[in-house]
Amino acid sequence: MRFLKLCMWGYLTLAVAGCTSKEEGPPNIIFILADDLGWADLPAYGNAFNEAPNLSRLASQGKLFTNAYAAAPVCSPTRASIQSGQYPARTGIIDFIPGHWRPYEKLRVASNKTQFLPSEIHTLGELMRDAGYATGYFGKWHLGGSPEHLPESQGYNESVVYRGGGYFGFGEKLHPPQEFPPQKILSEALTDLGIRFIENNRENPFFLFLAHYDVHVQLDADTALIHKYLRKEKAGDYPSNAIYAAMVEHVDRSVGRVMDKLEELKLEDNTMVVFFSDNGGLVSRYDKIPLIANSKKHYYEGDTLLYVASSNYPLRSEKGTVFEGGIREPLIIKWPGKISQGTTSDALITSVDFFPTFAALTGAKLPNNQVLDGENILPELTGGEVDPQRAIYWHYPIYHHDVPASVVRKGDWKLIHFLDDDHLELYNLREDIGETTDLAEKHPGKVDELEQLLNNWRQEVNAQMPEMNPDFDPEKREKWGRHPYFDRKSGS
Repeated sequence: MRFLKLCMWGYLTLAVAGCTSKEEGPPNIIFILADDLGWADLPAYGNAFNEAPNLSRLASQGKLFTNAYAAAPVCSPTRASIQSGQYPARTGIIDFIPGHWRPYEKLRVASNKTQFLPSEIHTLGELMRDAGYATGYFGKWHLGGSPEHLPESQGYNESVVYRGGGYFGFGEKLHPPQEFPPQKILSEALTDLGIRFIENNRENPFFLFLAHYDVHVQLDADTALIHKYLRKEKAGDYPSNAIYAAMVEHVDRSVGRVMDKLEELKLEDNTMVVFFSDNGGLVSRYDKIPLIANSKKHYYEGDTLLYVASSNYPLRSEKGTVFEGGIREPLIIKWPGKISQGTTSDALITSVDFFPTFAALTGAKLPNNQVLDGENILPELTGGEVDPQRAIYWHYPIYHHDVPASVVRKGDWKLIHFLDDDHLELYNLREDIGETTDLAEKHPGKVDELEQLLNNWRQEVNAQMPEMNPDFDPEKREKWGRHPYFDRKSGS
């Protein structure tokens, strides 16, 4: 199987090379990553309250994917999967850095093997740099904060990393520190940096990774935009939080500015633009506290929207769970002349796929000693054959918005193994996208088939499993504690 995959890899690389003329040169790639943006948050996916005209324009000019997934329901593992082409269970970064901790739960959960992306991993930045691309990373990283673990040491020629701490007055919270007017909002500043990178590298192939912090809590936004959405009639099946909607528009404006700059510089025709999110949408904070920044709390004092950001309906649940609401993502890709405009795809895609896809797209040399879990999705992008029975996996052995669990999806079927009580649930996502009806008892043969796949995969990637907790206390089991890694040099 490994030999066949390598042969297919070579064939596809040659095929893609034929798609790009020598006159054009290799395509530029811009990867725009939102934070906590849910599958159901965009008008392109049916949202009736939020406004995102530029993302709708991107979808009309490219391809929208309906079955795209993050490799984890939280940020750090997904970001590591994009940079490495590996599932979080293989990299050992299985939770956000430093991680969640409930000291009295039934199970003692596994911890991240490292609190940073290991230096020995050949990153997406290194892949693109070695292929002759100028590489830039601007925004949230959350894969280590020490100099040796930042993007500048992981293959990115230029980087400015946001360390968290608010959407205004953030200049000193950037690394390296930047000077921005105090009234400038973070999404605009990050876009300014990204556009400057495009302008400075217009004559050569470039890879830009623009990683927004919107729409992460604590929710904060441009006041004029908040007022715009406060005046707007609410959608019947959506919380319609005005601050959250304004943050969605922040991201959309960034996408629009990037697209307009490409057109202005006449780079549009030879640039692939990818838009994605790192995990499912947040409904409410796991610790049940208000999720709006202090300066904006007055908008929803006494209102349930002080605690509710969004909804992933018709998907079930939210960030921090392995139900569809926690892992299914918006994915839109534009590549003029190669991807048919205004098309959709229901192919199974996961965040580990970007690494091998960009390698095939650019002819980059794959790392010799790094297993890649992802697949080259260029056939899905350009209208080729799609594997309807592909299997993809998750392992999130963490107490967060739900209990520890592992998952396999193959074709339309999804099996969830809940680790705290060792039970299995089976769903047919084509017939039941909301995961409302457990079919495990009705289809025992399918359960056995998928459970065997999941067990084999966990063994292959050496997945860390939780253990019985000697400090288990049923009366305190949902009490949150300070993670043992918190006081260590995690570089988060």
